[in-house]
Amino acid sequence: MARFAFVFVLMALIGAPQTVNADESEAWEALREGRAVLMLRHALAPGTGDPANFDVDDCSTQRNLNDQGRAQAKAWKPFLRDQGIDEARVFTSQWCRCLETARGMDVGEVTEWPSLNSFFRNRADGGMATKQTIARVNELGEGLPVVLVSHQVNITRLAGVFPASNEGVIIALPLSEAPTILARVSPET
Repeated sequence: MARFAFVFVLMALIGAPQTVNADESEAWEALREGRAVLMLRHALAPGTGDPANFDVDDCSTQRNLNDQGRAQAKAWKPFLRDQGIDEARVFTSQWCRCLETARGMDVGEVTEWPSLNSFFRNRADGGMATKQTIARVNELGEGLPVVLVSHQVNITRLAGVFPASNEGVIIALPLSEAPTILARVSPET
């Protein structure tokens, strides 16, 4: 744990993502126009990490959304609509709490991306997962806005921010290991 903290501080000092102090409306415009992506932490799933008997294919072995988390996930649809986004390409971690968040948003077809899976238990996997996510996003063609649903560790590793449950960051494209963060956003719930 101390090693992770040291690496995080070191990243902050030498290669930290940049946050642009632009008007939030410019961030939303960039997302609508395909010049940015929205990466969000799953909605509220009380606890930390996953139980020792964790099985990605069995939701009963995982932390899952509670009623508040399900309401948070549903709040994204009207929040995005207010920003001019009725549909999106949604990519998610395979963890049940992320899948439920992505589906609860109800803004488009949900596609599982293993690179968005949590590496909380094995932080050494974070670098590879982040590189894979960056590559996959940058390979996407033009189309609807892109939403990524993932975990705190993934977002912190990529974006350099520690998001609350159900909080997202709008990140400029192309993605890189030192991305430009355009805004931090979350619907009111």
